[in-house]
Amino acid sequence: MFDWLIVGAGFAGSVLAERIASQRGESVLLIDRRNHVGGNAYDWYDDAGILVHRYGPHIFHTNSEQISGYLSQFTEWRPYEHRVLSKVDGKLLPIPINLDTINRLYDLKLDSAQLEQFFADRRESVDEIKTSEDVVVGTVGRELYEKFFRGYTRKQWGVDPSELNKSVTSRVPTRTNQDDRYFTDTFQAMPLNGYARMFEKMLHHPKIKVMLQTDFREVRDQIPFNRLIYTGPVDEFFDWKLGKLPYRSLRFEHRTLEQEQFQPVAVVNYPQTEDYTRITEYKHLTGQKAPKTSISYEYPTDVGDPYYPVPRAENEALYKRYEALANARQDVWFVGRLATYRYYNMDQVVGQALATFRRIQDALPVSAPAAQGLQQEAAE
Repeated sequence: MFDWLIVGAGFAGSVLAERIASQRGESVLLIDRRNHVGGNAYDWYDDAGILVHRYGPHIFHTNSEQISGYLSQFTEWRPYEHRVLSKVDGKLLPIPINLDTINRLYDLKLDSAQLEQFFADRRESVDEIKTSEDVVVGTVGRELYEKFFRGYTRKQWGVDPSELNKSVTSRVPTRTNQDDRYFTDTFQAMPLNGYARMFEKMLHHPKIKVMLQTDFREVRDQIPFNRLIYTGPVDEFFDWKLGKLPYRSLRFEHRTLEQEQFQPVAVVNYPQTEDYTRITEYKHLTGQKAPKTSISYEYPTDVGDPYYPVPRAENEALYKRYEALANARQDVWFVGRLATYRYYNMDQVVGQALATFRRIQDALPVSAPAAQGLQQEAAE
């Protein structure tokens, strides 16, 4: 009998497994459908010796010292500030849009004050910002929206930005200076030896058992456990009884090239051309030196593992109905991007998992055998 069954070995499930085992001394069975831990952050060394992210680039960034401090127990870090270029009108331009983006796109020599006026002259008046289109046209105008955002968003989500919640494009700022960093968080770094190694250290505990290639729906009635944490799709947990929630998936083509470098930065976006949304070159993320380089092409799709909840009003309404069912289940904790139908960054998922653990601590006394074990460990 396990004290806890945790479904999903990504950030949410792994953080909670580690906290419960190390701080409560209770036994955890952590299961995942895939053949590895780490969820979508999983990385591995390919045949060229390059550390590649199997499910696309994952860049860690946070403003929370608590979150970075927690993860630092399981990894050292390589400082890294992410920079992205977007291929627009045949030019590679910084994204988020900044002063250099506009000057290079239009062959201008604006300063920051002039760029403010440039945007002011082009932005459209929007009575109420509701959609992702509203966010962009209300900030930089329709022409830049068409060049940088509309095509990329339609490929990424399969619908027009006018049909998506404002949260999608609100994630991408607009700058009037030359700051070309994609993120501005106080802590920006990559796990020195990769995400997979960080997860392995996190889960290396005698109270944690990991079972991979294990489907919860197939074993839920076969595994004895006392309490459940679920990080998978919330609609699947309830057997889709209210209907299926839409999720967006991704398909990747990983290639190794006989050259040292393919592109000037880790990620180049393609909002105007091609079927893929972006190309990632991983040596920029890892700092590795090698005669070859590894890249991946990223193709959004509706088929495959669920990656992103699709932020539309009707989907949120359906999720709220599932959320009511989840809230009624006092014996299950629903945590993570898929279980709470939210587009979280990695640090946000870690924060949610740590907050969930605090609630567990407040709500549940540690089992007597586990408490005794913790006392013995402390005495030793």
